Amino acid sequence: MSKMADLSQYTLPNSTDVCLLDCMTAFKNLTDQEKRYAHHVSQAAWYGGLIVLVQTSPESPGIFLLLQKMFRAQSVDELKTLATTELGLSPEEFDAILIYASGFYANMGNYKSFGDSKFIPNLPKEKFEAVVLGSAACKSDPDKMKALWNAVSDRLYSLENRQRELGLGEKGTTTYFSSNCDLQDAEVAQEFLTAKNLSAYNTRLFKKCAQGSGPVEYEVRLASVETENGPLPGCPDGMLGSHKFTPKGWSTPVTFNVTRGDYSKLMAHVAQALEKAKSAAANDNEVKMLEEYIKSFKTGSIPAHKDGSRYWIRNTGPVVETYIGFIESYRDPFGVRGEFEGFVAVVNKEMSAKFGALVENAEHLLAKLPWPQSYEKDKFLRPDFTSLEVLTFGGSGIPAGINIPNYNEIRQDEGFKNVSLGNVLTAGYKDTKVTFLSDADKELYTKLKIPSFEVQVGLHELLGHGSGKLFHQDENGKFNFDINSVTHTETGGKIDKWYKAGETWESQFSTIAPTYEECRAECVGIYLCLATEALRIFGHEDDDGDDIVYINWLNMVRAGLLALEFYSPETRAWRQAHMNARFVILRVLLEAGEDLVKVEKIKGEDGNPDIRITLDRSKIISVGKPAIGDFLRKLQVYKATADVKNGKEMYDRYSDVHDSDEPHFISLREIVLARKQPRKMFVQHNTSLCGDGSISLASYEASPGGLIQSWVDRFPNTDVDNIIEELWSKDKPYFE
Repeated sequence: MSKMADLSQYTLPNSTDVCLLDCMTAFKNLTDQEKRYAHHVSQAAWYGGLIVLVQTSPESPGIFLLLQKMFRAQSVDELKTLATTELGLSPEEFDAILIYASGFYANMGNYKSFGDSKFIPNLPKEKFEAVVLGSAACKSDPDKMKALWNAVSDRLYSLENRQRELGLGEKGTTTYFSSNCDLQDAEVAQEFLTAKNLSAYNTRLFKKCAQGSGPVEYEVRLASVETENGPLPGCPDGMLGSHKFTPKGWSTPVTFNVTRGDYSKLMAHVAQALEKAKSAAANDNEVKMLEEYIKSFKTGSIPAHKDGSRYWIRNTGPVVETYIGFIESYRDPFGVRGEFEGFVAVVNKEMSAKFGALVENAEHLLAKLPWPQSYEKDKFLRPDFTSLEVLTFGGSGIPAGINIPNYNEIRQDEGFKNVSLGNVLTAGYKDTKVTFLSDADKELYTKLKIPSFEVQVGLHELLGHGSGKLFHQDENGKFNFDINSVTHTETGGKIDKWYKAGETWESQFSTIAPTYEECRAECVGIYLCLATEALRIFGHEDDDGDDIVYINWLNMVRAGLLALEFYSPETRAWRQAHMNARFVILRVLLEAGEDLVKVEKIKGEDGNPDIRITLDRSKIISVGKPAIGDFLRKLQVYKATADVKNGKEMYDRYSDVHDSDEPHFISLREIVLARKQPRKMFVQHNTSLCGDGSISLASYEASPGGLIQSWVDRFPNTDVDNIIEELWSKDKPYFE
């Protein structure tokens, strides 16, 4: 029997803010050619972003179809009049439908992109049903709308234990694996993929036979336009097809069928849009980049995407910046499969100049990190680092900064790029209400949160994700470090662990890799923001610089407390990599002692339980810096040496949420939940190709109605509906 869910944790309040991701001025300043390039890559990003529906939950494609058909058939205002005058809904209940639809579009599914928990409509099921069945869409095609409602309505509202959050096996819902898969299946599949040197980034895993009822058979399905077997560029012949494989410790082999053609028709739209973008590309690097992406998306080849990423790195200082593909692995419960995302953005030259100065000073700042030079990359490959105004971001959520590509062999040996998404920072990171701080702290925090966060994002992306070496032995037995002279910082002995050929950081550290790496980058940010030269680059000196440091550290410890929202006591699991990381940092700073950080339960001004978190700014250098330095060094050393055992043991210990001693985090979690603020949602522009060949830009009201209308305009006809429905139908047998 499932425990009754607290509905407030699984609904979006009507007060949720919707912000416009404004790129109007930046877009107007582009040339006609740049606008065409931005438009076509935006189309690729939007079509590719629909893949996330299929990657999120079994019901998400059906919900998308239901919402699109309902809002396409009549305007929000018309539907509101109908609902409130004829169908018995209050204005608040209808607003709850709009907020649900907005949240669904903003997250590209019915699970939060930041936190991975499900959200359901905040009104009775029969009221939502009345609107669906009373809508113009249903009057126009009653059989279709009733069938859609019947197919999705139970899962739309269900809060069964396994459906409350994303996870593998009994821990939650995932569509990266068929519903009969568990952790052992994920481990066996990874062992196979590593043995074949086949990347998991663009794959899903389907188990055809349950253990105990015959031979085990798996399908590894690659995303591609092509659906038939054939050559996979960059991979050995015969990769596609059937393979017998005996996992370690097993006495009998299992069958792996490597196929392709997942999301085929959506991938075709992506490839077609990128093909059109080639004629508007600014240079040969962009053309070659697009050609490799197209090859990757047509064939399913990750090596081709890596080659495209190499051209992307070489394309320094573009006016229109883009990246697209199966990128971040946060939402794969096993931490190796990438969620599709694509973005198009315009460079903000003024802010980019500051990031350029940070790059110029990178080697000097890297030398301040708390590990020996032998643990740092042999050569810092100076990346392009720009501040961007986002025009288009297709996917499940929009970050504030990105360090890509995620292919470690490219990052370590060839380079990477950093981007800070400026209009995301300014629109989305203003707190409407600041909780858990003293009044004095609230005032300074409100004033400096965004400028301090800009510093943190810069250091986190460039010198966090961009730092640190992985010790590796290639297939010829050659090491990329001096095995005779390099010593282990924690044991003093010689290095006895490293990455072997075919092994990657993600494949070895698996489930904890995303949060562990985010924690390492966050620690680098707060550690290096103490450097006067880092602050000066961003225009902060003397007392202003001290205040920036204080608010950056205060923001981190407050975030560690807010992180409790993203922990599930029922499964003892974290649902968000960055928030898990920030809680770990809070634990490290509390462990440092000397009252550097205090977390106290108090009575709030409203008479209800509250929390006060304080940071002694006079002890940041003397107590905080050495504590973070020691912890950061261990994070890097365990990562560099592929020491999963010690790395995981340490990280799991700090990740543990318990009530066994002060400050009793499980109890504090109830207060955090009671006072949580809803995460903002973004409405984005649409571009369109006019009859004369020019590109126009449409803007929308910063409201749920505006966000919904932007999606109706984005896919105005039913062509894409048919593709989504076909994908949904194909997947159903694996998730029943």
